[in-house]
Amino acid sequence: MAKQSGKRKKGGAKADATEGLPPLNLHAAGIDVGSAEHYVAVPLDRDVEPVRRFGSFTADLHRMAHWLKDCRITTVVMQSTGVYWMALHDVLESHGFEVNVANARHTKTLPGRKTDVQECQWLQKLHTFGLLNNSFRPPEEIRVLRGYLRQRENLVAAAATCIQHMQKALTEMNIQLANVISDISGTTGLAILYDIVRGERDPYKLAMHKHSRIRASRQEIARSLEGTWRQELLFVLEQSLDLYQTYQQKIQTCDERIDGQLRSMEPKIDPVSEPIPEPRRGKDWRGHQSGFDLRGQLYRITGVDLTRIDGIEVQNAQTIISEVGVDMSRWKTEKHFASWLGLCPDNRISGGKVLKRGTRHVVNRASTALRLAASALLRSQSALGAKFRRLRSKLGAPKAITAMAHMLARLVYRMLKFGHDYVDRGIEFYEAKYQHQQLQRIRKQAAALHMQLIPLTRVVS
Repeated sequence: MAKQSGKRKKGGAKADATEGLPPLNLHAAGIDVGSAEHYVAVPLDRDVEPVRRFGSFTADLHRMAHWLKDCRITTVVMQSTGVYWMALHDVLESHGFEVNVANARHTKTLPGRKTDVQECQWLQKLHTFGLLNNSFRPPEEIRVLRGYLRQRENLVAAAATCIQHMQKALTEMNIQLANVISDISGTTGLAILYDIVRGERDPYKLAMHKHSRIRASRQEIARSLEGTWRQELLFVLEQSLDLYQTYQQKIQTCDERIDGQLRSMEPKIDPVSEPIPEPRRGKDWRGHQSGFDLRGQLYRITGVDLTRIDGIEVQNAQTIISEVGVDMSRWKTEKHFASWLGLCPDNRISGGKVLKRGTRHVVNRASTALRLAASALLRSQSALGAKFRRLRSKLGAPKAITAMAHMLARLVYRMLKFGHDYVDRGIEFYEAKYQHQQLQRIRKQAAALHMQLIPLTRVVS
């Protein structure tokens, strides 16, 4: 006999799961978002046609907003379906509605309601009783900064692909330049590639571009440049090099936009009266290769220097700020912030037993930046570095990276919300603290066994 999925009333009708709940949003509407059309549901007593279909053109979105106004709607909920909800969100927000974006995973597993009409009605009902959580969306100025930064990441990835194509073409011609130069996109590598594209084939003339910091000799570079100059591969090399140069120019333009957006944001401190502190030894303070002071701009809009935290470089700090913003009031505590980033344990427990351990799968650029910062702690001569190495030897690299990313998220939250400065107490302090904790644990174990620890006394010979 199949198990019933829910209680049923007399006559076989399934009981309403929301029956008896107090309504919290009396003027709520639900929208099922699509690529070409949107279905909107309002309370039954607001219109003779409580469910309507609207197109996705801008004029249709404004017509939807006017209809919702006529129905006395004040709050709207929609699912985060691809990127189709963004334009609708902006239009409704401009008309003064309180727009909520619900995570589609919170409603997609429910049985039934497979049509667009049923889906928007179900969203409207859940929002009426306050059963949907609103997703986080940063302010407009942070979204603009995030858009520029994500475009820059796409350009960097495309430029890296061009380098791979150039390397492949050189390898097929048996030009082993990468074996003597660590980076063919550096000063020496690009100078050699440009001369090859212009028609130079003499390996000794090409080797004259050697920079003083290159360890390989000119003779070694010349030997690596002896190969078979095939015309089709030279054509691939030329086009890949042109594309790489184009992407570098676009990255430079993108950096200028990022700098302009950072300058337009409201500062939290006066850079004249409170100059940016000196970077810690070994920290990368230069930012992008565009030349503008990225670290100084981030310090101006946040009031704190996130790069003081070991492992967090200026690029990591920029990614974090562009994804979460500078206002931490959205998360009540640092635990909520770490959970939103997907850096907290999400154990599956049933019957008092842990069925599965792990963290939630969250696609978040800020979380990725924190994990990269945690990985960089492996050789850090700091308290955080010592802790990461201990966790890595005990738990393994993946779990240790997640644990340290969780700790870095807490530090970032405290600095952005309370304006605290991070102070590294050093490896010695951490080792002494860890030794004290271990000693306290052993003493408790000995006391439980009715034993006592006696320290060894040095015997002076």
